[in-house]
Parts: sequence; structure tokens; C-alpha cells
Amino acid sequence: MTTSSASDTPQVPLWRQIQRTNFIKWDDLADFLHFSALSRQKILPYAKFPLNLPRRLAQKIQKNTIDDPIFRQFVPLTDELVDSPGFVAEPLQDTSFRKTKKIVHKYQGRALLLSTSACAMHCRFCFRQNFPYETKADGFEEELAYIAKETTLNELILSGGDPLSLSNATLQSFFESLEKIPHIRLIRFHSRFPVGIPERIDDAFLQILKNSSKQIVFILHCNHALELDTDVLSALKKIQQLGIPTLNQSVLLKGVNDKEEALLNLSETLVQGGILPYYLHLLDLVKGAAHFLVSDERGKELIHYLQKHTAGYAVPRLVRETPGESSKSFISC
Repeated sequence: MTTSSASDTPQVPLWRQIQRTNFIKWDDLADFLHFSALSRQKILPYAKFPLNLPRRLAQKIQKNTIDDPIFRQFVPLTDELVDSPGFVAEPLQDTSFRKTKKIVHKYQGRALLLSTSACAMHCRFCFRQNFPYETKADGFEEELAYIAKETTLNELILSGGDPLSLSNATLQSFFESLEKIPHIRLIRFHSRFPVGIPERIDDAFLQILKNSSKQIVFILHCNHALELDTDVLSALKKIQQLGIPTLNQSVLLKGVNDKEEALLNLSETLVQGGILPYYLHLLDLVKGAAHFLVSDERGKELIHYLQKHTAGYAVPRLVRETPGESSKSFISC
């Protein structure tokens, strides 16, 4: 008879352990934030798209206020119950561009892999919060076959959910498969993970990136400078040190970053961290997010302000995504 030792038991990665401390119950978060009875009335306790907030972000929220820019992004409010004309369950109609269970292919030369439905956090304005993800099929055999067959593709975009929700073992296996597909020359990550759990950028993940022969681009999703701190920027610096371009895209959100000072601070904090502002998205009209809507004209005013107060490379492009269009639409400023 043999006995197993502690070393035989697979260790849970640190980032997974941290992820398990996320706030997923609204009353626990309300207690943590010292919310008054009046403030609690504005929280939507049992939202269809559930609360999921990393503790490190919760620690940055000002106590007992619903006007905090981090709080507004992640905590369900009763505002989500307001039914607003034009706001629908699936504003970008991604299901109509689905080629396999996990591939969305709507732009020339590049395809999107919906690698997982899991995220590090749940953004209240997420345009895929109602998306019918494939969660039963393990692996990406069907997707790899499609990618190999479609020789017009040169770039694969890893999205979700959040691709960094996948284990390093899964990512490594997938990258090894992509090495056998020569027409895929670029791999792009889109991730919110580093702002909530920067520990996800661990040595094993960095080694996967380092070993790849493909050109990798890393797109961070960050909407306010408060999301960025020394730990977050240090984690992203490890990616940059591999020669990987690192950019950021934001969503223009009322009450979060629709003030001149907020957007300027975000752009300059990003640039000082070696991250280039890439896109400033106008809101996708997903049902329940109308309270975040900022007008096109206000977006243009904010871009004009940035142009006058910072370097050109720190000014993101104002864009909108329209279903059926061959690319994102640049908003002329």
C-alpha cells in the first residue's frame, strides 16, 4: 500500500486562490463597504448577471457611496431594471457570426475565439452578458480545425469571457496547436484580469508567451486610473519586457470616465506605464446599461480635450461597433 504525499497533490495557483475571495454576495460587499440602509436600497440584490468583484478592486472603492467609479462599473444597481428603447440583449449580434461553438468570424483576416465564459469580474455594461456560451464542450478541436482551414486568417483574437480565466496548461496546449498553423501570425489577448488579479501574470504564463513563435499583442481593458496601481503596472511590465505591444481599450461610461480630468488621468497613467491608449468605445446598447450612456457629442468633446492636453499617442480613437459592418467605425472628432 502506498500513501500520497503533499507534493503529489496539484497545487492551486495563487491567482486561483485569490479569485476565490471575490465578492459574489451583495450583502457581504455592502457590509465591507459600510453601506447605510439607504445606500443598500439602490443595489440590485439578485441580478440576472451576478455580482463578481475581485477583493483588490473592492478595497479601492470609497466607503458608503454609489458614485465611486469602480463601484459603478461592477455592482448591480436598480437602474438596470429600467427598460430603455434601443437597448437589447445582444447589441452586436455576435451569434449570427458564429462559425463554430466558440469562433466568431466577422472581420477580414481575423477571428475571435470565445475561449471561455468565465471572467475575473463582471462589468455591468458587458455586451456579452447574455451571450449563449458553449460550456459543455471541452477543448478547442473544432475551433482549431476551422482556423487551420481558413487560410485567409492571419490573426486570432482570444476573448471570452476572459482568456486568462483558462489554466496555463490549457493555454499552453492551445498555443502548441497554433504553432502548427503557419498562416496564423498574430495572437491577440483581450483581458480585464490584470486590473483585478495581477497575480495571474505568473511565471508559467509568461513562459507560454516567451515560447511562442507568433507575434503577440496584449490588450488591457481598463476604464479608470483607480484600476491601475503599482502591482497592476508591474505585472503588465513583465509582458512588455517580452517585447509584446501592450495597449488599452476603454468604454466611455457616464459617472465613471466621462469627465475631462478622469480621461486625462487614465491616459497619462497608462502611458507612464508603457501602455498605449487604443480605443475609447461608445457604449454598446446592452439591456440594463442605459444609465451608462454618454452621447457621441460628449465623446467628441472629451477627445478634443485630450488632444489639447496630452501627447498624440496618449489620445485613444473614439469608436463604435455596429453589427454587420466590416470593421469598427471611427467617430470623426
